[in-house]
Amino acid sequence: MNKLSRFFWSLCLVAFVGCKEDVLPKPSAELRLEYEEGKFGKLETDQFEFQFNDKAILKEKNSRSLTLDYPEMKGTIFMNYRKIDGNLEQLLRDAQKFSYEHVVKADGIDERVFKNEEANVYGNFYSVTGDAASQAQFYATDSTKHFITGSLYFYAKPNYDSIYPAAVYLQNDMLTIMETLRWK
Repeated sequence: MNKLSRFFWSLCLVAFVGCKEDVLPKPSAELRLEYEEGKFGKLETDQFEFQFNDKAILKEKNSRSLTLDYPEMKGTIFMNYRKIDGNLEQLLRDAQKFSYEHVVKADGIDERVFKNEEANVYGNFYSVTGDAASQAQFYATDSTKHFITGSLYFYAKPNYDSIYPAAVYLQNDMLTIMETLRWK
């Protein structure tokens, strides 16, 4: 083979190999989770009442401790009631400390002050981002007699990207509980 034919065949080989598109793997698909809006019913205890989503299954342990279970989302809101008996500062400290215990695994904690003067309900709502054990907590009080806390947990290893749609949905339910909370 002479130099010209080698050059020609080399050029053809380069053109043939160089014109191929690189094969890239396709990104994996993301599951899109959407939950339909629930209807709200009323829950009454001896100490308080509030509205809760009908998608939740109420499991009352006793008059001071209850759970709202969401089997479709594999999540639960745990709520505990305490009577204030000169221990408001301790109850507030414990509730705030509990919320910030998740800071180790959390990417961030958004704290929102809640105030409903008409219903005499005051508190804080904590929204947690990241792979923390609990994605939200709240406490509410009238600052004289009643104190209630709530925490959101999923029965799965925390993976914020996977549980995000359910976490947002249940955080909104927790805010509804706070907004409709009335003391007796």
